Amino acid sequence: MALQEDFIKYLQFEKRYSEHTLVAYHTDLVQFIHYMNNSDGDFDFKGVTSKQIRSWIIFLMEEGVSARSINRKIATLRSFYKFLMRQEIVDVSPVQLVTTPKVGKKLPFFVQKENLDQLLDHDFFGHDFEGARDKVIVSLLYGAGIRLAELKNLTCQNIDIPGHTIKVLGKGNKERIIPYPKSIDQPLTEYLKLRDEVLKGTGFLLLTSEGEQVYDKLIYRVVKKHLSMVTTISKKSPHVLRHSFATHLLNNGADLNAVKELLGHSNLSATQVYTHTTFEKLKEIYKQAHPRA
Repeated sequence: MALQEDFIKYLQFEKRYSEHTLVAYHTDLVQFIHYMNNSDGDFDFKGVTSKQIRSWIIFLMEEGVSARSINRKIATLRSFYKFLMRQEIVDVSPVQLVTTPKVGKKLPFFVQKENLDQLLDHDFFGHDFEGARDKVIVSLLYGAGIRLAELKNLTCQNIDIPGHTIKVLGKGNKERIIPYPKSIDQPLTEYLKLRDEVLKGTGFLLLTSEGEQVYDKLIYRVVKKHLSMVTTISKKSPHVLRHSFATHLLNNGADLNAVKELLGHSNLSATQVYTHTTFEKLKEIYKQAHPRA
């Protein structure tokens, strides 16, 4: 038992790890020791083999432990054996030959089209300046699929209402022009009218009631408040509306490369995550429609 305690003390001395991380490291090592004792009786860290560690991985997988958690436990063992090698307790690490399980990509959260139609087509927003602004915030995040920073930094000159396009400055200072639905024209026009009546000065499109540029927390608050009215998904953020934009386009047959350009992704792999979501939708349709499914 002394070796793992020495390891934790060593990590504490380095002062690079939070208390939470140290507790996780300690727990991982205790679980490994418990498994080894149950498998082979009393054991010595010096005699542990790669085969035994692989056996532990299989045991954890059979117990339903996620690949992400298993990888963290193996990372703990890897760090521990590096410590033992520095202390000249072992010559080689048995972890170096161990392959960890692949972690599946998390599917992006998105809101169902029907829920967003309900939110944007009915009277969920106020009719004052803030209500009109909040509807434009939600409408542009979903209708154009832009990032929070791109929305926040829009100026009035970036909006081409007759052409139904906006110009945004994305990651890496890359400029792109994005079409938006004609349905945004009305809320946008109403907001701009109220904006000009109430506030003057700054060129930013979206303003606080004090006439300042909107800030991240305000946009998050607006999105969470209004998505809570129509959906029960656990994550309700501006990026969820971007995910919804991409997912709904692909569900309706949009070309993947076109969606990539609209989102401002530098490579196709970043966009392909949404194809997993659409494939899940296809499987659902197949199960419902095929007589032998």
